[in-house]
Amino acid sequence: MKSVTFDRTNALCGALFVAAGLFFAMQSLDLEIGTAFRMGPGYFPIVLSGVLILLGLIIVIQATRVEGEPVGPLAWRGMVLILPAPILFGLTVRGLGFVPAIFITSFIASFASTRMTVVMALVLSVLLTLFSVAVFSYGLGLPFERFGPWLRF
Repeated sequence: MKSVTFDRTNALCGALFVAAGLFFAMQSLDLEIGTAFRMGPGYFPIVLSGVLILLGLIIVIQATRVEGEPVGPLAWRGMVLILPAPILFGLTVRGLGFVPAIFITSFIASFASTRMTVVMALVLSVLLTLFSVAVFSYGLGLPFERFGPWLRF
């Protein structure tokens, strides 16, 4: 008799997707769903919940077909530097402005890699800032203040 092997990590991730999808589906049942042509406020959350549940089930099924590899150590450096980056951006974009907030956020987040040097981080941050200003400010015409009130004298 063949023993059953599965990838526990992927099975757990799939189960979390299913649980999150079920949670949000239950939350959106109180809202009017409507139809595809006349969507109510609950239509989009219910569809996204269904997609999340479906993806979770696919991941769980695929996890039963392969043997998982052991999980390595957590990348604490990456989590500490990358996860707070959107929060830092959100806290500084109004006061500093779009340009400094993007630059500072990308500069700090770039050190999640152990191979990053200060010069490479500066170059990366400048290029990302220039690209972001070109796309969001000039290309899309979004009304961002490039430099905020904290930098005005």
